[in-house]
Amino acid sequence: MPPQSPVRIKPPALRPGDKVGIVAPASYFKREEFDAGCAALRKLGYDPVYSDSIFERDLYFAGTAQRRARELEEMFDRDDIGAILCARGGYGANYLLPLLDMRKLAARPKIIVGYSDITSLLTYCCDVARFVTFHGPMVAKDFNRDDGVDFSSWNGVLGGVSQFDFALERGVKSLIQGAAEGILYGGCLSMLVASLGTPYEARTNDTILFIEDVGAKPYQIDRMLMHLKLAGKFDSVRGLIFGEMLDCFPIGTQSYTLEEVIMRVVGDLRIPVAFGVRSGHVSKRNITLPLGVSVGLEVGESRVTLKILEAATAI
Repeated sequence: MPPQSPVRIKPPALRPGDKVGIVAPASYFKREEFDAGCAALRKLGYDPVYSDSIFERDLYFAGTAQRRARELEEMFDRDDIGAILCARGGYGANYLLPLLDMRKLAARPKIIVGYSDITSLLTYCCDVARFVTFHGPMVAKDFNRDDGVDFSSWNGVLGGVSQFDFALERGVKSLIQGAAEGILYGGCLSMLVASLGTPYEARTNDTILFIEDVGAKPYQIDRMLMHLKLAGKFDSVRGLIFGEMLDCFPIGTQSYTLEEVIMRVVGDLRIPVAFGVRSGHVSKRNITLPLGVSVGLEVGESRVTLKILEAATAI
């Protein structure tokens, strides 16, 4: 049976024709990529809305922390917004955490989707405001590309289906075989590690923990995984799923693999471990994963299956 965790609120399902609010909680973005993403959303039948202040800049941020926090809270306040999509990640969402009124967000839960630096917001909302959040495509990073979004998971997970089986492609590898059930949780490895020792520390108990990153060298992945391990964050994890780990592989004459590096750290946990699920920083078709719902993970010799065991949104 899945672990009995505190009930999380399920935001209303997304429907074609709904307005989607676009926010920039972290770094600024390229206007042409943003516009292309908005055009793709309109083509899909959604109505993207955003504030003109989204184009502001403050150093490498999309405006001040106060502006970004206000923008996010305003989107949660609006009755006409069906989902909140992030323009991009980058860096800076951590500035918002002490500024947000989580009681206000919890009172009006909405679908919020992002990855990378947005992991800080997704895990905080999931842990404290207690609603399901979504690790998936962003406007100026994925919707602006023809093959940037996996629409099967987008439509299924956000649309409120009671169960969803991910059709994981051949690139997904089995590192440790086994089966487990738990609460799907996680995101960008760098951000999970950065949360340690703060009031916003990631809560990994009884989870199927999803971990991904981009552009980190294998020894850096090793160091971050060891940091989580030494901090006790793997002690009650029931299964591990690694992302595509884009540009995290050894280069040149280095003979080891990233999978070997990962196994050196997690190989003694005695839990199923899969590698290569395309959510977050990916080469194509970004998968939408719901954080905070019960899932089943089966890692076989030649097949990996991830089953969402409950609806992630409310119809």
